[in-house]
Amino acid sequence: MLKRFYKSLFFARRFYTALVAVIVLFLLSYGIPFFFVIAQLGLLFIALAVTLDYLVLFGRRDPVIARRENAERFSNGDPNPVKLVVTNQYPFTVSLHIIDELPEQFQRRNFSLDCQLKAGERRELPYQLRPTERGEYVFHSINVFIKSPFNLLIRRKILEAEKMVKVLPSYFPLKQYELMAWSNNRSENGKKRSRKVGHSLEFEQIKEYVTGDDIRSLNWNATARKGGQLMVNKFTDEKSQQIYCVIDKGRIMKMPFGGMSLLDYAINATLILSRVALIKQDKAGLVTFADEIGTFLPAGRKAMQMSQILEVLYNQQTKFLETDYEKLYALIRTRITQRSLIVLFTNFESLSGLQRQLPYIRGMAKKHLLLVIFFENTGLQELREAGPEDIEGLYIKTIADKFAYEKRLIVKELNQHGIATILTAPEDLTVQTVNKYLEIKARLAI
Repeated sequence: MLKRFYKSLFFARRFYTALVAVIVLFLLSYGIPFFFVIAQLGLLFIALAVTLDYLVLFGRRDPVIARRENAERFSNGDPNPVKLVVTNQYPFTVSLHIIDELPEQFQRRNFSLDCQLKAGERRELPYQLRPTERGEYVFHSINVFIKSPFNLLIRRKILEAEKMVKVLPSYFPLKQYELMAWSNNRSENGKKRSRKVGHSLEFEQIKEYVTGDDIRSLNWNATARKGGQLMVNKFTDEKSQQIYCVIDKGRIMKMPFGGMSLLDYAINATLILSRVALIKQDKAGLVTFADEIGTFLPAGRKAMQMSQILEVLYNQQTKFLETDYEKLYALIRTRITQRSLIVLFTNFESLSGLQRQLPYIRGMAKKHLLLVIFFENTGLQELREAGPEDIEGLYIKTIADKFAYEKRLIVKELNQHGIATILTAPEDLTVQTVNKYLEIKARLAI
């Protein structure tokens, strides 16, 4: 009990200042006896003030109420709002110094909030947190340090507020891209785009034959039921195509940019692209791979598809071995039988690295529309733009130019084999990917 008391009691700076002043007066009293009386009175005043401060501060069991308000889930890579709601239950004004024990992933050891509350006042103290890793984040206690009007003692009140928050792939931009997808469904003049009638797998209706209809679409069973009136099948362009996002989890995707790994950027883009594809009435699926196949989620449009994709993406981590494209090729050849759009999120730093995997990439592109997405090294871009100041700087700039040139050669090599590519900075990945998908969808290329 006594140990808990000492943990909750602190002396303020004003107390130590007053105590030092009294000590100085006692020292001076050896030469000037008059100061001895003043020092005694000062010490008595400090003792009375501290006693009064203690009675005022510790007279209430729950002097301050504080609670944390935040969402059940955080969006990775985005500023997430958090709010502390504090209420002063003292009958006088107090100054508060609040330390919220943040999850260890943020590594913010000096985070604190200060405020002054009048008697009975309630105030909201907002702040933001930007996670850069997916996973479980645990908030701990809220420590409130209370200063009384005398400001000699400080009372520490520990409020239990432990709470676990899941940090999921970035879902804040979903609304923005949903709006883009819905607006893309309409032409610039606001009218619905007309659907082109064709011979695809999506059946629309049976109608009476008129001159000009394709006789290959005659439905003889319906014709017989109509007593000889020719009936034809009407088809529309198939809207529900399969879109598979394939995420490389190899060691090359562990490279950090802006506090997040390339894998995190790929996961965020996958989440947005899957949502846009579902809005466009396509089927969204997911494949993750490294040295082994990780997850295979068949493409679908059911109501829980987005929840399943989010749940799969939540715990994905990079591996330290090189990725096995042969196993990926075998999986796609055997499990994805219908022609689909395969969006491959990966990275190549050299042309030789691409050429080792090129036979498998070309194999996937023969039966599917393959889009390979890899990353520019923005750090190299800064080195290329900086002017060299000495011979060492010139060497560094030359090497940076060589690596950038290799990236362009990779794009050229893939394009020569008819494989669509996107070379993008990590922060532009989501926009580039969604725009490319909408372009492919508009060209009916799938």
